[in-house]
Amino acid sequence: MKYLAAAFAFASVALAPMAHAAPADDYRELRDDVWEWTLDNSPLTATQVGDRRGDGKLGDMSLARYEASIAETRAFLARLEAIDENALPEDLRIDHAILKRSFEDEIAGAEFDHDRFVVFTNRGGWFAYFGSLPYGSPLFTLADYESYVGRLESFAAVNQQGIARSREAVARGLTQACEPMQGLEARLESMIVEDPVESPLWLPFKERPSTISEAQWTQLQARARTALETGVMPAYRDFRDFYVEEYAPECRTGMPGVLATPRGDEYYAYRVKSFTTTDMTPDQIHELGLSEVARIRAEMETVAEEAGFESREAFIEHLRTDPQYYPETPEELLEAAGALAKQIDGWMPKLFGTLPRQPYTVLPIPAAQAPGNTTAYYESGSLATGQPGIYRVNTTELDQRPLWELPALGVHEAVPGHHHQIALQQELDIHPLRQHGTFFTAFVEGWGLYSERLGIEMGLYDTPAKEMGRLSYEMWRASRLVVDTGIHSKGWSKQRAVDFMLDNTALSPGNIDAEVNRYITWPGQALAYKIGELKIRELRTRAETALGSEFSLRDFHDAVLENGAVPLDVLEAHIDRWIEQQQAG
Repeated sequence: MKYLAAAFAFASVALAPMAHAAPADDYRELRDDVWEWTLDNSPLTATQVGDRRGDGKLGDMSLARYEASIAETRAFLARLEAIDENALPEDLRIDHAILKRSFEDEIAGAEFDHDRFVVFTNRGGWFAYFGSLPYGSPLFTLADYESYVGRLESFAAVNQQGIARSREAVARGLTQACEPMQGLEARLESMIVEDPVESPLWLPFKERPSTISEAQWTQLQARARTALETGVMPAYRDFRDFYVEEYAPECRTGMPGVLATPRGDEYYAYRVKSFTTTDMTPDQIHELGLSEVARIRAEMETVAEEAGFESREAFIEHLRTDPQYYPETPEELLEAAGALAKQIDGWMPKLFGTLPRQPYTVLPIPAAQAPGNTTAYYESGSLATGQPGIYRVNTTELDQRPLWELPALGVHEAVPGHHHQIALQQELDIHPLRQHGTFFTAFVEGWGLYSERLGIEMGLYDTPAKEMGRLSYEMWRASRLVVDTGIHSKGWSKQRAVDFMLDNTALSPGNIDAEVNRYITWPGQALAYKIGELKIRELRTRAETALGSEFSLRDFHDAVLENGAVPLDVLEAHIDRWIEQQQAG
């Protein structure tokens, strides 16, 4: 999953003093101030919700802006802590808990130089997210196009800010490990073109909208060409040169995890807490992962036996190597993904009482971002700007994209997974700060993985290959608990991590290599999926047991999603209250 706005969420705001009023009034004033601050901080978020204050801007990625942002967050937290939480109504108490955790998490991260200076991974950073600008921008009116061109013109300054912070990462021994960064130089080279028309950033200028005159269009194209030739492409070259000449020679060798960096063990413990929204330790998560791997492995053995194979390993080898399971062309893969998506759509009213209005589409990952990227991801859309949600599928390396993965992949990335949850959150009757400004990975990715299990109830895994695909995906997420903690808290090598996943999942070697590279450069994020899914499954079992024949799966799902993304402890408290309400009639 990606959020384009996240790469440029930096700016300033004046912090208003608290008024002497009722706690609920004080809280609402604070919440409004935080939302205005969010829109000022993130011009792309403002655009996504139809607010034009950020037109032509990408934000401020400088270290000075980062430090100011942390100071402003501390001030917000002080205002929040001055409000009596117990005097708030239930809906505002949920709000309060969400804001408190968000503020505390930002402040805790700022205790580490990693948070200040590690601003790109093997898969992305400001330079990669910028490449998605044509796909996430409203492009209907003259003002839309002027804003787009303004952002092209703004990129060089943001790029210099990113380089400056990365140069400091080099000086402090906080570079990424060498091995997972292989291939980034080639990706950077692919972004540099001599003729702007060859760049994906030129895509908006291929066809003139009827709302723009010929004269205006000529001027816009001239500005865009100049911005690309004199700003964007030189900036890409600057970053490539910095990476090749300064960064890559200083990348870390030896132990790849953050354990090898200054205060790496403390930083990883923070990341674990941040991404899982729990107090679990790396050791506890590692042991949980081993337990889940053993459970899922036994289920895989059963499926292999039912398929007529002597062992799980023999069936996996068959699935990895038999050409019948692999698409021959990108179009075949996209058509299969799209057809399955429509089949799943038909199940949605049976599983949910509330559905979002925003549609989604199935498209390939852009060519410049596809090599070395994940199998698929979701990009959120916006009704305000006329953008659909996008389920993006990687159509490169087709021998690594088995069709038996598509059912689990589709329910995770599109519906009832990410698109359903995120689009619904944007349309809920909650404050816009919670509609658009809060994101908890354990909830969002936990829901995505839980959705894969809903495919069982939809009958999607109707062959042993597809069922093994589902189990392999669940094993993938369970293995992450072992591998991520192994790399970052136990000193595992990359090869040990790869071997563990090769032994336990049915994923192709290419996918496993890309995934392990991701875990190395993005510590802790991969833990959130299984931790969140297990909590949602636990709460469903609790509700089924308590309510018996009165349990409604549609109502339970609506209850899980009706507050948007929340920390797992907030979700648990909410579902417990929901169960009590159902029991009371």
